[in-house]
Amino acid sequence: MNITLRTDVLTNNNKAAEFNRDLFEKTNTLVINLMSSPGAGKTTLLEETVKALSGSYRIAVIEGDLATERDANRIRAMGAKAVQINTYGGCHLDARMVAASLGELDLDEIDVLFIENVGNLVCPSGYDLGQNHKVAVLSVPEGNDKIPKYPQMFIRTELVLLNKIDLLPYLDFNVEEAKKDLMEINPNSTLIPLSARSEIGLEEWYEWIQEAYKKCTR
Repeated sequence: MNITLRTDVLTNNNKAAEFNRDLFEKTNTLVINLMSSPGAGKTTLLEETVKALSGSYRIAVIEGDLATERDANRIRAMGAKAVQINTYGGCHLDARMVAASLGELDLDEIDVLFIENVGNLVCPSGYDLGQNHKVAVLSVPEGNDKIPKYPQMFIRTELVLLNKIDLLPYLDFNVEEAKKDLMEINPNSTLIPLSARSEIGLEEWYEWIQEAYKKCTR
């Protein structure tokens, strides 16, 4: 027996994403969906970003995790507004979860909203949250195979932040190979090597955010 699915399984998500996008556009809020595998360093990167840019931009973060408010509390400790979404087993955030959390934020008082997605290199990239940009974080300890093994993540993101480059002297990771793999999968993407912990290369990331904000508010 053949079963034909006549309704896109993402229809409800996409409707919520359009709702979110409309709100973000009306309030001139730049929204960045930050995705990675667990432990790549998204939260540490956001801590440094808040510390560096909070004098110029009003920043908030939506945190996606299976459980706990640990990451949200880390962001709050930096002085930024943070809303926690716990998925209790779900491997990604969807647009309806984000829409439900927006009641805790005053978008008129936010310039840049980061959505730190659940740590996963598969599911999160397939869901539109209404964001302006999708950014992937890859870390040196993960090795060189992640870009070719998880192509959908890197096809759907326009920027890859290669984190933990301070560990390059101690691990077998080839930055040029990573750049080559990324260009073969997505020639429109860019890779920025950096270390959130050691603050190496962060200026290029900050400049990218600044340019994205200018385009968002034109």
